[in-house]
Amino acid sequence: MFCLCPNGFEGTFCQTGVKATTAPQGPSFVHQASGADCYEGVGIYYRGFRSQSESGRRCEPWDADTRLRYLSLDVYGGRHNYCRNVRFKRRPWCHVWKEQHMVWEYCDIPRCASSQSLVLAMTTRAPQTTPTLPPTTQPPRTTPLAVTNTCGRRSRRKQMRIVGGSVAPVESHPWVAAILWRGRSKDVVFRCGGSLISSCWVMTAAHCFPDGSRVNERRFMVSLGKSALNQSDALEQKFRVDKIILHPDFNNELGNYDNDIALLKLKSKKDGRCARDSVGVRRVCLPGEGHNLPVGFPCEIAGYGKEKHGLWYHSQFLRQARVNLLAADVCGADDYYGDKITSNMLCAGRDDWTQDACEGDSGGPLVCQVDGRFVAVGVVSWGEGCARERRPGVYAKVHNYRQWIRQHTGV
Repeated sequence: MFCLCPNGFEGTFCQTGVKATTAPQGPSFVHQASGADCYEGVGIYYRGFRSQSESGRRCEPWDADTRLRYLSLDVYGGRHNYCRNVRFKRRPWCHVWKEQHMVWEYCDIPRCASSQSLVLAMTTRAPQTTPTLPPTTQPPRTTPLAVTNTCGRRSRRKQMRIVGGSVAPVESHPWVAAILWRGRSKDVVFRCGGSLISSCWVMTAAHCFPDGSRVNERRFMVSLGKSALNQSDALEQKFRVDKIILHPDFNNELGNYDNDIALLKLKSKKDGRCARDSVGVRRVCLPGEGHNLPVGFPCEIAGYGKEKHGLWYHSQFLRQARVNLLAADVCGADDYYGDKITSNMLCAGRDDWTQDACEGDSGGPLVCQVDGRFVAVGVVSWGEGCARERRPGVYAKVHNYRQWIRQHTGV
């Protein structure tokens, strides 16, 4: 067996671009710049051999967890100390020892000439400072989460094998709701996903209800504990909808679904109760006050959306995928979504762009595990295509709506 490098690249690992006046088309590979390698965009595809931070410190080797998650296809399977952008920061970085503490710093790597316009756009959004977050994906300890006894506890381990994801039993995501709509022909069709946040309340996306304030609640139903849309499930609990509350500032004039969040109140049963906790039905936690997760933090999405962009049908089975939180200035960069991203949104994706939410997943949860519980940090909102490079999923930032949710639901 032997390997051939793509046009314009050379070296043992095809990591060096041939000197040229124009950069080859395609992803952000390494190019030759004045005899030194450089990176394009935010350096997600940088595969050079630089191993020194901006402060002149030598990079430390990547840990086993990072190699497994992000660098399994890298040079030497990631068993090195070369600078990489594995968690969607602003440019390649690495871990270094500083004053007897392991911290991360950006690397001393030049940008390719073709990236200067992007660099200018990014540097006008935030100052060039060196973050001091510890090299871990665990969030900082702040105000406790808004939890109850059972919220955020899955009753079955997820099956990690949405787009690029895998079929999942509802026990792995017992807070996922299927919002169904009954047309005039009496046919019941799937409309959107949602998250159970209390016994009688489901959180979803405002754009799932295009009729706005004229929406007819009587045409909607919510199904909990459902692993497959076309099958009845012993764990399933069905409810009619009593009330639909759209966020008053929901706005799509710019095509970016700002404030894309809504609440559904379920009609209680004869005993006055709504959803009952079971192995297939449980509430998800809401984020606590002042609780922020670091860039690159691993999270999960689940829903009944299309398995591939362009399909005319939804998945009949609940599917799951794993994504990582992106930095706001990266998602708002000119070669991502630009000024469509507001402070009410957050983005998540994978560095290989293989998994993402898709059409039909709207309203579903983006959950992250914090202190052993799953917290709904986002609501699936929008994106360009599905699993497209530099087009990550965009989510309504739940933390911004805690007071609004509490006002209407008491949660």
